[in-house]
Amino acid sequence: MCRPTSWSASANASRDGLLVLGVDPGLADTGYGAVRRLNGRLALITCGTVKTPANLAEPQRLRVLAEQLRALLAELHPQAAAFEELFFSKNVRTAMAVGQARGVALLSAVEAGADVHEYTPNQVKLSVTGYGGATKGQMLKMVQSLLATRELPRSDDAIDALAIAICHHHSGRLRAVISRAPAGVRG
Repeated sequence: MCRPTSWSASANASRDGLLVLGVDPGLADTGYGAVRRLNGRLALITCGTVKTPANLAEPQRLRVLAEQLRALLAELHPQAAAFEELFFSKNVRTAMAVGQARGVALLSAVEAGADVHEYTPNQVKLSVTGYGGATKGQMLKMVQSLLATRELPRSDDAIDALAIAICHHHSGRLRAVISRAPAGVRG
């Protein structure tokens, strides 16, 4: 798990303090990343990976995932949870397991009272790097830059979750700008 070195409880009360939990679901590893907007800047609150034991049957792994996500959501109380839309792979078995884990994660977020939002992989990459075909390395560098941190987890799942949370923050700013535009300009 990663935590910022300078976050304080007083930052929690900031007017622009929307807390977004990005989630990159998987049956074995579910990445999460909490990002808050503070004084116009994005701040890393926490990130990490929820792991389920491979020796358990799939239903039991889903139960463990649900318990751990519910505990995380209860601790953080995010206003929004952002997910990447399901990407269908050629391996149907893997796609089914990811889909089930994603369902558990979505339900946990809804039960916790978070507004749930979904983004395509290209939307996340475009929002974070400005290029929808960005590589993992490009994404990592931009996540570090946008969160003004050098310390990020080694887990691609946690980094992807942070990118999803950043994407939601960026899309929220865009929605706010569009809502203030004159009616004829909004399209």
